Amino acid sequence: MNFLDYFVVIGYLGILLYMGFAMRVQENKGDYFLGGRSLGWKPLALSVMATQLSAISFISAPAFVGLRDGGGMIWLSYELGIPIAMILLLGTILPTLYKSGVVSIYDFLEQRFGRSTRLLISIVFQFSRAFATGIMIYAVSIILQGTMGIEAWQAVVLTGIITVLYSLQGGMKAVVYADAIQMVIIILGTIACIAIGLHALGGLDVLVEQAPKERLTAVDFSSFGFSGDGFGFLPMLFGGIVLYASYYGCDQTQAQRALSAQNEGDLRKMIVANGIIRFPITLLYCFSGLIVGTLALTNAEFFNKIPADNPDWLMPTFILNYLPHGLIGLLIVAILSAAMSSLSSAINSLSAVTIEDYCRVTNKELEHKSYLKMAKVIGLVWGGITLILSLFAGNIAPTIIEAINKVGSVFYGPILALFLLAVASKALSGKHVNIGLIAGVGTNIVVWLFIPDVFWFWWNVIGFAVTCCVALIARITWPNNSRVPELEKLNFHSILTVKDVSILVGFFIFMLTVCLLLPSLFA
Repeated sequence: MNFLDYFVVIGYLGILLYMGFAMRVQENKGDYFLGGRSLGWKPLALSVMATQLSAISFISAPAFVGLRDGGGMIWLSYELGIPIAMILLLGTILPTLYKSGVVSIYDFLEQRFGRSTRLLISIVFQFSRAFATGIMIYAVSIILQGTMGIEAWQAVVLTGIITVLYSLQGGMKAVVYADAIQMVIIILGTIACIAIGLHALGGLDVLVEQAPKERLTAVDFSSFGFSGDGFGFLPMLFGGIVLYASYYGCDQTQAQRALSAQNEGDLRKMIVANGIIRFPITLLYCFSGLIVGTLALTNAEFFNKIPADNPDWLMPTFILNYLPHGLIGLLIVAILSAAMSSLSSAINSLSAVTIEDYCRVTNKELEHKSYLKMAKVIGLVWGGITLILSLFAGNIAPTIIEAINKVGSVFYGPILALFLLAVASKALSGKHVNIGLIAGVGTNIVVWLFIPDVFWFWWNVIGFAVTCCVALIARITWPNNSRVPELEKLNFHSILTVKDVSILVGFFIFMLTVCLLLPSLFA
């Protein structure tokens, strides 16, 4: 990197800090955590995608496609469950949560099941989100080490300090608008990598000729995920439906954006948009990986610069060796943008959950100034914790993108089950769902440790099924003696329309068709 690259990076970071301070005035906790429910669906949709399609996707999805043993375009099947998951959310969880008027989605569980359930699910969320965010920061440290020549801890501190500052000052509004900008930068950066990679390779015809044919398969109907293999159609579809429904609807990081929508119409548009726009962006990531991976496999000098045991260095090495100065700085900004999107979202959401838990446990109602002051202190603490975890987030899976999804798959199925039971059943009590949640998470941990032949995407389905079954069995064997709250705001609510179902099912068919036809484009 030279002066021009550093100028671009510093200028961008300065803009982020300015946004945070410009939006630092908040009247109440709803302003800080939900942006005063004044945000339209377009910036919210971009914000959600920026968090989902994070630095890990930018770095590790291409590595999976281009160099990972057994990898390739099969990663596209990871996206197949998204449209169906969005149908489930629009028809059940998100409208009910939005109508309830809560800040933390776990407030809803407390009102429905009691304080013990809230605290239990809150602990699960905070542990899983902090660890997943640590993995994301670890990914960023790799690319910053490769491009800026700095140590891992320096990369972590650089990313963390800036993100914490603008998140704590501006709250959710700063997070959302920064995310929207970052999403645009990420897409432009990916397109730049594709164009430069194709030029270095010799053009599209060379790519068609030299791309490894075994990496072109995007859907595998032969693997069922029970024999030590993994990325088959069934586990990717059903596991993906559970994972994405849980992540978009039952993870405070994402659901907090849904709750920030100014009305139910914007909420519906935001969710449908995410069900559609994610796939083209992921397709860009995967094509960049196919192009740069093919370039590495056909260029010994380039290939030898990538550590043999770490395919995640594919994109950092490419950026440093093939991109012109100035554009290197732009890509660094894109990577920092993606990282900060996830980190800022995690900090804001972890802070919201923690302070609401504190108020419940202590039975205190904090004044506005005290509430916001504590929120920022707690956000700072969580920022520090995630940064520390990032230093120990290595070798969970062959690539970082697999690692973060593997960790999430332990928890997402049980969490989704808990929220669906909350909105769909009035017969269950807190003790029933608490037992189910513990059983679901515990079962997944046992499968992870002792049954390695079960592909980790199935953990989402297993955890979901075990949680539901155990909760229902507990209801039968341990009858509920307390009355379920009859609060109007807890009533089931749906905003799903026939048009939404048609659009999302149609797009699922389109996605599957693209995946099936992809190998023929290189024939």
